[in-house]
Amino acid sequence: MKKGVSFLVTVALMALASSLASASDPENAVFVNGKFCKNPNLTKAEDFFYSGTQHSPYGQNPPHTHPRATEILTVLEGTLLVGFVTSNPDNRLFTKVLNKGDVLVFPIGLIHFQFNIGHTNAVAIAGLSRQNPGVITIANAAFGSDPAIDPDFLARASQLDKNVVKNLQSRFWYDNN
Repeated sequence: MKKGVSFLVTVALMALASSLASASDPENAVFVNGKFCKNPNLTKAEDFFYSGTQHSPYGQNPPHTHPRATEILTVLEGTLLVGFVTSNPDNRLFTKVLNKGDVLVFPIGLIHFQFNIGHTNAVAIAGLSRQNPGVITIANAAFGSDPAIDPDFLARASQLDKNVVKNLQSRFWYDNN
């Protein structure tokens, strides 16, 4: 039974990893079922290569969501604390410590995160169920929007002092990984 589960996980990862292939040359592109694809005659091994995401000790992938995709995460090295939050009204938090070889699925559209709780680097590989999954980093969207959301409104909605909101809005939110 364990062998069968390992085989299924491997097949699922390979299927999801195929969505990581890029089609970046519109001059030599082809369309398959109306979707933009790289011309197979110009494809090379590097088009299918992905080395994984590295998290330094205590590094994080902050709370974010993929509105159009489910994500599967496999830990290749190290230890990650991962979690996701269900939707309203429960907003229930599910967390799990993942070690080398562990796999977790983040359901479509739910806020989720990864945090390296180890003293060494952690490496993980993620696959998404769609070519265009979208990504919304929660803090960036709330406090780094352009134009800014009214601080009075955000203070009431987040139950924070207005000066705290203004301070958060003044920070550089483009890349906080």
